[in-house]
Amino acid sequence: MTESFQALVVDKTESSFSVAVKPVTLEDLPAGEVVIKVAYSSVNYKDGLASIPNGKILRTYPFIPGIDLSGIVVSSTDERFHKGQQVIATGYGVGVSHFGGFSEYARIPAGWITPLPEGLTLKEAMIYGTAGLTAALSILALEDHDVSPDKGKVLVTGATGGVGGSAIAMLGAKGYSVVASTGNAEAADYLRGIGAEDVISREEVIGGASKPLDKQLWQGAVDSVGGDTLAAVLSKITYRGSVAASGLTGGTSVPTTVLPFILRGVNLLGIDSVECPADLRQQAWKRMASDLKPSLLENLVDREVTLNELPQALEDILQGNLRGRVLVRLS
Repeated sequence: MTESFQALVVDKTESSFSVAVKPVTLEDLPAGEVVIKVAYSSVNYKDGLASIPNGKILRTYPFIPGIDLSGIVVSSTDERFHKGQQVIATGYGVGVSHFGGFSEYARIPAGWITPLPEGLTLKEAMIYGTAGLTAALSILALEDHDVSPDKGKVLVTGATGGVGGSAIAMLGAKGYSVVASTGNAEAADYLRGIGAEDVISREEVIGGASKPLDKQLWQGAVDSVGGDTLAAVLSKITYRGSVAASGLTGGTSVPTTVLPFILRGVNLLGIDSVECPADLRQQAWKRMASDLKPSLLENLVDREVTLNELPQALEDILQGNLRGRVLVRLS
């Protein structure tokens, strides 16, 4: 590899803050058993927060963000990985406490790495990224609680976001009848194009005054919003249905009661893709490469950017100006 390479570096001092593409060396990277030549990364909301002074994501500076990456192993001191192997790294400390994917090279602990499953390219893996993994884990959890295509409709909230869009596409690929909820009325055609059967407004989900129990509408839901939205969704799930919850953009407080749980047997399933165990992570990625893989996965892509174009994409995700996934091409 070259002596130096390019990376997006966030730096903060008492008097300044900067986000810029700079040359770095392998010696600048933190410890890890596996060196990866990064092919693709992607833009997530957490990455956007890492790029602003008060984002409360990063604790040390200078820092290379990027919570997702895919690429090819350059060297490894861990026998599980070998030179030339295609791999994925998401979650754990990647892009938060350990330098991440917005770099032409990364050095990652072996335990944080997943071999690229057969059926996926490095680019497709980053169309999914952490958002897709979270969506897949949500679907696996719903299926473990008897949600299936023949038992009724499944709601997806936050539909134009990364988790929501991935969930719609995967559920559609499996033959589910998907209802997409969004606050963006102009996104209806896009959402139908990636697999939604119906598109409803955010207001239709919340439905005015909050009720502990409401009309039973959906056998299951993938919720990446939280807050009032999650409370409303719980009130509208059918008897013994389930909700997979993974987000908090709508708030961390959920104003609900025990009634959905003790009168309808509703299951609230917490989804975590950061510390997800390796075996479950690999199972999810294999499903994403096989039966959950939509035929037109690239329909989820908003655009593809270079490192130099990345700062604008980070600003866009914080402003809610993205519809779908943004890929970062590193090589």
